[in-house]
Order: sequence, then C-alpha cells, then structure tokens
Amino acid sequence: MAWRRPLLIAATAAMVCGAALPVLAQTSLWPAPGPPVPHRAVHPAVSPPSSALPGTYMSTSQLTALQLAACERRLERARQADGRHVPTVAIVGASITAGVGPGQPDGSWAALLARQFGWDAVVYGDPGAGYVRPGVHRRGPVAREIAQIGLPGLDPELVIVQAGHNDMGVPADLEQQRVKQAIAQIRAAAPRAGIALITVFAGRLRRPAAYQTDHSIVQAALAADPAVIIMDPLAAGWKYQRVRDGLHPTAAGSAWIAGQVARILQAHGVRPAPAPPGGGAAPRNSIICDFGIQAAPPTQAPPVLR
Repeated sequence: MAWRRPLLIAATAAMVCGAALPVLAQTSLWPAPGPPVPHRAVHPAVSPPSSALPGTYMSTSQLTALQLAACERRLERARQADGRHVPTVAIVGASITAGVGPGQPDGSWAALLARQFGWDAVVYGDPGAGYVRPGVHRRGPVAREIAQIGLPGLDPELVIVQAGHNDMGVPADLEQQRVKQAIAQIRAAAPRAGIALITVFAGRLRRPAAYQTDHSIVQAALAADPAVIIMDPLAAGWKYQRVRDGLHPTAAGSAWIAGQVARILQAHGVRPAPAPPGGGAAPRNSIICDFGIQAAPPTQAPPVLR
C-alpha cells in the first residue's frame, strides 16, 4: 500500500465491569479529530433501505472470495483517490453484528459505528457463532470468520470481535484456548492492528453460565495480550432497547450499542477518521462491505463439542 498509518504503540487499558483500568502508555491510533465529518448521499452499488444512513453500502448473504476481493479493490481505489489515510476496521461476530434485531445488516451496531467514525469497514456476522460454536450457517466459529475476511489484504487499524453469548455451556478451558487462538490469529495476520473484544450479551435471565463464559473470555484475552480492549456488556450491565426475545437490540438499541462502543474506543485513544487536509476537499462516505447473515433457522441444537 502506498499510504502508511501511525503504529499502534500501546493501548494497555482494559474496560471491565464498566470501568477503565489505568492507562500505562498509550498513543492514539489516529490524530485527534477535527470538526465532525458530514456524510453526503451517493449512489450505492446496492440501494440501502430508506432508514439507512447515507453512504456506500454493499451487502450480500453469501461471502465469497470474489466478492471480498472486489470489496478490497474498491477500498484500495478509494484510498488512492483520496490521497489521504481513511482508517479501516474489520468486525466479526454473531447475530448482533449480523443485524438481527433491527432486521437489516446496515442497521447493526457495527455498520453504525463505522459511519459514525468515518471508517471504511468489513463486517461479517453469523447468528449463533462464537469462539467455539460454528453458527447456524456454519460460517463460524470466530477463527473461521477472521480467516474469511482476509486481514492481510485489508490491513485494518482495528479488529473487533463480538462473541460469547452462544458459547455458554462450553468448557472453560476450551473457551479460553479458542479466545487465545483468535487473538494470536489476528496478531499474525494484522500485526499493527488494535484488537477489541465485545464479550457476553445476556438476555433477560442472567444465568451462571453467562458469567462463567464471560470470565473465561476476559481472562484468556488479557493473558494473551494485555493491550486488548475489552468491552463487557454483561459485567457493565448494558441497558439498551431490545426486541421481544429479550436479547437482540431494536434499531434504537443498535444505535445505543454503537454509541457505547464508540465512547469506550475513544477512551482508549481510538479516533475518527481525519478530515481532508486543508479543509477544502469534501469528505467521502464510508465504504462498508457487510456480509452479515440475518436469516436463522427457528431452532437448531448446538453442535457436539469435541
């Protein structure tokens, strides 16, 4: 790539139970933001619903190497045309990342977050996926999702993983092993990227298994890499509007989650995309390649763990 970004020197604070641990030596991923960057309507490749925020939006229910390669080429062309650095974030996860609840991928917290920060993004979620569970469409687990999106080609500044709820009942040692493997996989494929984890979203019933899984993820992540940013909806008691199942967010709930994630990231030095130099050039819209899979079978027994 012709452009270079500042190296992530350290992001050593972790957000657990809604409070940030002391920051030891942290350098921002990007320069401090200027005035808010507006978005202008464009002609997207796939027209989003009228409720969607303006921007270029590409969505499909089937992730293929060809589609992802085309998406990466478009991102690269946009970078070259801008003559400036626009950060890229890769987000993988389960149903909440896939847009279940709002009913459309571009209404997910992940798509809203990317637009809010002015990032380019690749978003990939499969309902039911976890660090161990493969998901209802067998696009997971997390390690497979990470491999599918091709981190070396994206060269992202930040990788966010949303997983945990679907792994309730998984043995703690297996869960911890898979979390450590996922972090090592990200580090190997995108060594300069920051890593953030969103852990367990609990439904109305706070089962002991939820807390066990949450603890396993947090413990394993910090053991694997103390610089990982941890966002813990269960321990922090995130309260957002939910649909009737008591777990998935409404459109307003997704917006709340996006805002909460944005605040935590900013507390760790992550900044929105910089404005164009000189203030004369009009900012372009975020390019979001969303491979969220919404549809899920009504019922499906969890796979046997081996």
